[in-house]
Amino acid sequence: MQTSISKQKSIVYFIGFTAALAGLLFGLDIGVISGALEFIQKDFSVSDRILEFIVSALLWGAVFGTLISGVLSNQLGRKKTMLVSAVIFIVGSLYCSISSSANELIFARFLLGIAVGVASFTAPLYLSEISPQRVRGSMISMYQLMITIGIMMAYFSNMYFGTTAIIHDQVGGHWRVMLGVIAFPAILMFLGMLILPESPRWLFLKGFQQHGIDVFRKMLLPEEDIASEVAEIERNLQQKQNGFRLLLTNSHFRRAILLGISLQFIQQLSGINVVMYYAPRIFKIAGFASTSGQMWGTVIIGITNMLATFIAIAFVDKLGRKPMMYAGFVVMGLSMITVGMFLNMNLEESPVFGYYAITALLLFIIGFAMSAGPIIWIICSEIFPLGGRDLGITFSTSANWISNAIIGGTFLTMLSKLGNGNTFFFYGSIQALFIIFFMLFVPETKGISLEHIESNLLSGKALRKIGK
Repeated sequence: MQTSISKQKSIVYFIGFTAALAGLLFGLDIGVISGALEFIQKDFSVSDRILEFIVSALLWGAVFGTLISGVLSNQLGRKKTMLVSAVIFIVGSLYCSISSSANELIFARFLLGIAVGVASFTAPLYLSEISPQRVRGSMISMYQLMITIGIMMAYFSNMYFGTTAIIHDQVGGHWRVMLGVIAFPAILMFLGMLILPESPRWLFLKGFQQHGIDVFRKMLLPEEDIASEVAEIERNLQQKQNGFRLLLTNSHFRRAILLGISLQFIQQLSGINVVMYYAPRIFKIAGFASTSGQMWGTVIIGITNMLATFIAIAFVDKLGRKPMMYAGFVVMGLSMITVGMFLNMNLEESPVFGYYAITALLLFIIGFAMSAGPIIWIICSEIFPLGGRDLGITFSTSANWISNAIIGGTFLTMLSKLGNGNTFFFYGSIQALFIIFFMLFVPETKGISLEHIESNLLSGKALRKIGK
């Protein structure tokens, strides 16, 4: 009996790990560009504005990928859609590595972004639908954790290839290898997905009930667990997705949509991806002149981001969403203002201020990873009524990528127009507005069933009260 349970867990976690490789690829693509930008600029002799286009191209591609994901996953199935995204990851990564001009690289990054958008929508959906109820939360958390691991791995890769390029005096560096190496985990994901089963829920949705039951049996689930899973699937399928009708006819659903969009803009306006995409540039501003020093700095950021995510995992269901968010906003705000203050000082005369600025930056990363990073996604998964959940998540996820692209495509311009310190003052000061927004509009959803939240929303209660 114990052997059977152990084998069942191995199968379930193998499925979870393989599907969560999409999160790893997501993180790799976010993190790798930060280390490649300096070398790309030298190789192609382009301006900071073109660098912003190279960064944001992937993000606009992700917007498009997110918008088509619902149709693809519904028509092709979750598994085939994940295979499609893996193929695009492979092609996009290789295309980035052989691009002969900045314009070609921008197009290749847009193509890669489509894969990121498709994967960011489909992978959590697949995991939530194929995971047994008792491990569903940990399976979805694995995807989020893999994103942070991917970012950290990208920073290690950047550090290795960047410093190797300097040792061998290569003007363009190894940026092509940095971007192309992502094809290898994408190939691994493709091969792994080939042997994974289709989502049982999708099979039920398309009328293949027996195939769906067979999937659960191949996962070695006990018959009573299979019966429970099947009952839940059949109950959920009775609730038809009618998001567009709700959007047109129900003002309360529109309020939830606006809240979801606002939350995603808040997450990005916190400034997190300013750090993730431009970390080496920030370290350079802070006085770390050597490329190896800048690369090591990004590695420390990646490790901090990954480890601090465990704070949210440990406390979000104990302390609640809003207390964690308030603490995060205070830490992020004070940290960014501190970074701006030190960057406005004379770093050449007092290099120690650069170290203080970077210490404050690491505190910002901790503040984000313990709050806005995971918790915004949690709240957005809880506030939409079941009948419009697919559409609501599509809107909020698209808003995340759009705001991400705007932030990623304007940071260097802000540095030029506002100055180094004032740019960070802006990102620090805006946290106060986010605290006010959460007080006025965001509900506390800890320990409240989705059905109760939906009932409160559709009955017209104020948004901040739908979790009561």
